[in-house]
Amino acid sequence: NHSHSIPSHDVSFCFDSQPLLHPPLGACAIRCLPPPRRTHRFRVTSDRDMAREYEAALNCLSSLITRRSRAVRANKGDRFDLMFDYLKILELEDAISQLKIIHVAGTKGKGSTCTFTESILRCCGFRTGLFTSPHLIDVRERFRLGGARVSEEKFLEHFWWCWNRLQEKTGDNLPMPTYFRFLALLAFKIFSAEQVDVAIVEVGLGGKFDATNVVKEPIVCGISSLGYDHMEILGNTLGEIAGQKAGIFKKGVPACTVPQPEEAMRVLEEKASQLGVPLQVVSPLDPGLLKNQHLGLDGEHQCLNAGLAIALSSVWLKTTGNLQGMQIDQNNLPEQFVRGLSRASLEGRAQVVSDSSLGQQQNSNLGGLTFYLDGAHSPESLEVCAKWFSRVTREDPSHLEEQIHKKHHPRQGGHPNSLGGKEHLQILLFNCMSVRNPRILLPRLVDTCSQHGVKFHKALFVPNQSAYNKVGSHASPPTDPQQVDLSWQLTLQRVWENLIHGEQGSSFTSADGGGLVFPSLPLALNWLRESVRRRRSVRVQVLVTGSLHLVGDVLRLIRK
Repeated sequence: NHSHSIPSHDVSFCFDSQPLLHPPLGACAIRCLPPPRRTHRFRVTSDRDMAREYEAALNCLSSLITRRSRAVRANKGDRFDLMFDYLKILELEDAISQLKIIHVAGTKGKGSTCTFTESILRCCGFRTGLFTSPHLIDVRERFRLGGARVSEEKFLEHFWWCWNRLQEKTGDNLPMPTYFRFLALLAFKIFSAEQVDVAIVEVGLGGKFDATNVVKEPIVCGISSLGYDHMEILGNTLGEIAGQKAGIFKKGVPACTVPQPEEAMRVLEEKASQLGVPLQVVSPLDPGLLKNQHLGLDGEHQCLNAGLAIALSSVWLKTTGNLQGMQIDQNNLPEQFVRGLSRASLEGRAQVVSDSSLGQQQNSNLGGLTFYLDGAHSPESLEVCAKWFSRVTREDPSHLEEQIHKKHHPRQGGHPNSLGGKEHLQILLFNCMSVRNPRILLPRLVDTCSQHGVKFHKALFVPNQSAYNKVGSHASPPTDPQQVDLSWQLTLQRVWENLIHGEQGSSFTSADGGGLVFPSLPLALNWLRESVRRRRSVRVQVLVTGSLHLVGDVLRLIRK
């Protein structure tokens, strides 16, 4: 049993915004539990053996989870140099140098940029490897080959190969790598062993001291939109944050970025100049170039990420000598690019999922329960999330019916969001890390929604399921609700109550009232489902946001 007894509201201090306890930077000072000092013989003869082996691997991963510490020069990047010792042990130094890598950092949109880039190059005919974080449900989501997550068999084969060698060579002077560092090493092992043509690698957190920054000669680097996030790790100003992100720049290696705030752009340009890096600032994608297709990832902001992905793909193709026959300019995109952009998919970002537990009611005109999931967790990303939620709920077919009905029956009484007795209720399901400031996050979300005509009827606050103790597909909270520390959720509720009573000058007004705190996510989901069953004329639209942990937990539960 590798679980550890951190109170539920304090778990967020140990791990960054990535579900299933993914620590930042792959580097931390205090180990929650020492990993078992053992090697493992991988042998699978049945599906039951495979499940047992997989659970054993997840238990080993859990043992590497550590408390966060800030990686700075004073502690040598939280001993970032250890990564090179691990590479020697795993004989990956030459292997990494042979990989044709696209390395991407940023505050917002780096995962979407990597997803678009992978899809474009796959549609160009290349065998792709994609390493991203976080995962929402299964750790294998982080490792994709040819667009599909790595199989359990391949994952276990490469996992135990790395695990056993590191167990044999590490000790008091050279500890086992921390959680994210191990995953980064595993990614390089998988991509090397599977002989991918291109590896798209997303930075976990920051850049300069991130575990992925052992890449010495990428083909091209990318920096997505920068903003204020993980300030306790990266610094308190945009300049400091940009300096950490620009840490992935390599001498003479081309880099691409999007338009940035002036302070951040100045730092990127200075760093690029110092290293002789050709820095290209790219424009958002013109949707007209998609030839009547739509981006695979929803949201107006995705045009910015798609523009960066196009630039990164173009530089990679040109540098590797694979651009022949493709015309890429402001007026034209190759068919492969259009296909790649339109087919890209990424769970937990601007995702809409109906709750199938309600059966036929979901597909009737009587109502239903729909979840709108977005892992936004910074002020800027929550504003973007709010705009997306407002737009897609407004475009919901039943909502359009409602608007037509109101136009032709302006004097009909009833609830302002009702249609002949049918109501649309927007509900917020929210949690965030306790290192974040809800007094900034919630007003930004709520005010943006209000400006676009959406007012929440309730807000539900719950602890994350996946914040309990271990990496795995079966992580669950204590069965006794009295064991759950809800102090953080109660804090969020108080912020909400102050907000709806206008104590912060918000333009928000609530149609129904305040927030509710639930000791577990299943209880909150049951409450939502029962509300719909009791009022069969209601269509409930639930925005799930504030934490990728929470988004992954909801996806896991509604798919059961």
